[in-house]
Parts: sequence; structure tokens; C-alpha cells
Amino acid sequence: MTRFRMILAAALLLALPVQAQQLSLGEVSSYLNQLQTAQGGFTQINGDGTLSTGTIYIKRPGRVRFEYAPPERSLVIAGGGQVAIFDPRSNTGPDRYPLNQTPLNIILERNVDLTRARMVTGHVSDGTTTTITAQDPEHPEYGSIQMVFTANPVELRQWIVTDDTGVQTTVILNDLRTGGTIRDILFNIQNEMANWNP
Repeated sequence: MTRFRMILAAALLLALPVQAQQLSLGEVSSYLNQLQTAQGGFTQINGDGTLSTGTIYIKRPGRVRFEYAPPERSLVIAGGGQVAIFDPRSNTGPDRYPLNQTPLNIILERNVDLTRARMVTGHVSDGTTTTITAQDPEHPEYGSIQMVFTANPVELRQWIVTDDTGVQTTVILNDLRTGGTIRDILFNIQNEMANWNP
């Protein structure tokens, strides 16, 4: 190949639209481990097709808070190793579950390592986003979480949780701002139970 043709071939390659490369499991694990605090809006697509919106607060490890906007006025808190679901229609207090028995625990763990054997069951890219499906390798019966990331910079955009009954819940994040101070009291289930006034 002549020097001219080499230069021409290189120029043509540079002119092609650049597609975001697929993020590696290591890159995504590092991103999640560096994510200490974040807050922003979310839109939730429920298993029955209904929509909910609200504000999300994340404080890793192990803590997240979903404040649902009116008219729903529900609240979901993960903290102290538990998940509590506050329903304004209930008069028996929140439903509570161990966090480590939910797929959400995968991104809230202190040390996220998606390279663990049998943890990731799907890892694909469409050129714009990277989608990773993960489960607890010791307890796949707890369900799975499908996470969607964009690159440059790496950002978590949405997730789909499939619970142990097969019901899917999609959470689409918007205007997620990382860093900053988030008060620990927001993730205190006992405090919320004492002050819950739907």
C-alpha cells in the first residue's frame, strides 16, 4: 500500500462515526465502587405498567431512599441491612425484607465485583449503552438486576429489577448528581417508622 493510500485509509477511518465501546465488567465495578453518594429524579415503570415518579437518594454502601411524588406518597428505604416499603394505604407499618435477599443489593454492596463467577448472566452493548444483567451467584432465586450504563463518562442510567416471582420493575434515572453530603437519617428505618405520616 502506498503512503498516500495509507493516509487516505486512516482519514476515512477517522471520519467514521465513533461508537462507544462496550464497558468492561471491571470498569463498571470500579464506577459503582467509586459512587459514594448520589441524588436525582427517577421514573419507575411498575410490573402492571403504571408509572411513578420521585426523588432517589443513594449512599453506598447499603443505603438508598425512594421518595415517591404525590399522589402516590409511598416511600422505600434501604438501610441497616433491610429494605422497608412504606405504603400510605397500610395501617400495619412497613413491609420489611433483608437487603441481601434483593437484587438491589448487587449495586449497594460495599465491594461490587461483577467479575465473580456466575454473577453476570448478560453483557451486551448497542454502541451507545452497555447493559449488564447480574444476580447473586449463590442465590439466583433472589432475582436479577439489569443495569444500563453510558460511557465517557461512565454513568448509570437505569435498571430493571426482576424479583423472585418474575415481576419486573424499571427505574429510569434522570439528572443524577453524584457527590455531596446526604444525611444518614434519611436511611434510618426506625426513625421513619416513628415519624411516618402519609
